[in-house]
Amino acid sequence: MMKQTTLAFIPTARHALALLLLAFATSTASFATTAAACEGEEALQPTLSLDSCRSMALRQGKTLLMASMEKQKAHYEHRAARANYLPKFDFVGTYQRTSRPISILSDEQQEKLANMGTTLVGGMQQSIAASGLPETMQQMATQLLTAHPELAPFVQQGQQAAGLYGQAFAGQMAQTLNEMGAGINDAFDTDTRNAAIMSVMFAQPLYMGGKIRAYDRITRYSEELAGEKLRAEEQELLLEVDKAYWQVVSLVNKKKLALAYRDMLQRLDSDVQKMINEGVATRANELTVSVKLNEAEMTLMRIDDGLTLSRMLLAQLCGYDMTATPTLADEGLEGISSVLEEVDGKVDVALAERPELRQLRLASDIYTEKMRIERSAFLPQLALTGGYATTYPALFNGFERHFRGLWNVGVSLKLPLWHWGEGLHKVRAAKTEAAIARLRHEEVSEKVELQVRQTAFAVNEANRKVNYAEKNLEKAEENLRVARIGFAEGVIATADLLTAQTAWVGARSDLIDARIDIMLTRAAYRKALGK
Repeated sequence: MMKQTTLAFIPTARHALALLLLAFATSTASFATTAAACEGEEALQPTLSLDSCRSMALRQGKTLLMASMEKQKAHYEHRAARANYLPKFDFVGTYQRTSRPISILSDEQQEKLANMGTTLVGGMQQSIAASGLPETMQQMATQLLTAHPELAPFVQQGQQAAGLYGQAFAGQMAQTLNEMGAGINDAFDTDTRNAAIMSVMFAQPLYMGGKIRAYDRITRYSEELAGEKLRAEEQELLLEVDKAYWQVVSLVNKKKLALAYRDMLQRLDSDVQKMINEGVATRANELTVSVKLNEAEMTLMRIDDGLTLSRMLLAQLCGYDMTATPTLADEGLEGISSVLEEVDGKVDVALAERPELRQLRLASDIYTEKMRIERSAFLPQLALTGGYATTYPALFNGFERHFRGLWNVGVSLKLPLWHWGEGLHKVRAAKTEAAIARLRHEEVSEKVELQVRQTAFAVNEANRKVNYAEKNLEKAEENLRVARIGFAEGVIATADLLTAQTAWVGARSDLIDARIDIMLTRAAYRKALGK
């Protein structure tokens, strides 16, 4: 009875399974159909190539803008250092208002000079009175009048005139001498309540122990170092853009694959329901397909989330709207399998081109120049100096209330004599820093060589993975074809068909990963070479 039931089931099942086979044939081509649908949804978005993404990132990168400004700053510092070869001109001016002037004469001396005439005339009159000359003159006049009375009117007029003239002469003399004393006081008035000094000076270095040349070279090296830092930042940014770009391409293709797989499982689930209604399938078959369908939905959800985040990262790196979903030119993965040539580790190219190594070489040169600067501080330093200075009040012809100045020119020499070995220790410390920089350069060179060889190995390994993935996909497709035929003939269970379909999806996913890995490893290899 059991045998009869089984034989009766097979013809009925074959009719239903023919429908399933048609559904599977449709689902095999659904990957391309789903891809076309996804492309239709994003047709309105701009198409971005890898080169356009790189160009946008180089224009919009904030890190690159800062590195570019650092290079510009180093350029200005180099130009400032070269100005040290030329003479420097400076203007210095001061003005001061004080509450009291500087006085050369004391108040007592000024008082004596102001009353010099009065004091002198008064002293002379006292001396004349003390000598008895007025009495003698009076006696002579009396004797003359006694001998000649007729001369009395003339003698009286003469005495009156002499008295008046003497008084006038004494007053005039006192006034003149007082004015002379006041003039002397004015001549000694410094008027330092308003004092000003102005000067224009220049200094031309003649020999500074090599410090100026060393500083010139340091700033030139610093400018080159800033340029290498900018180049390193550009390479790092381009690698990040490449990773984000190919990550989006990978997830887009995996989304297409996941959609095709989900659509196939939905059709299979619908057909299994029909087969259950016909009595040619069991509840276990339905549950098996449902579990796979749920897993496909969860996988599609994770891919959608990852794709959204990857697009946001690419948008942030390139500087366009994070809500935009532009189509990438390489989403079809065409042409990737054509770049399968082997590469060899070009260590010599990396050692010559890597910006990190150039930065370390420049740093070593900078430390060498710093050693020379430390040494120059304890070598003779010679400079030519000169200028013009003017003061108020002027002191060149007494105290004058005018600006008066003078020219000056000279030579300045500084010769360190004994500093208890300070210079020797500083030079040795600078030499040690230069040696450390050279050792660091050698260490990084070894790491760069290792990185180049590792990335070259990764590129070649990715090439082999693509070949293996393509062969595996061919076998998975053949396995799926056989499974479909066997399922149609009723000799393969639903679970075996699902396993074959899952294996095909996995093989195609591995091929996508392998092709993306080619581009990522080659990007890392270019970065390792310093290109």
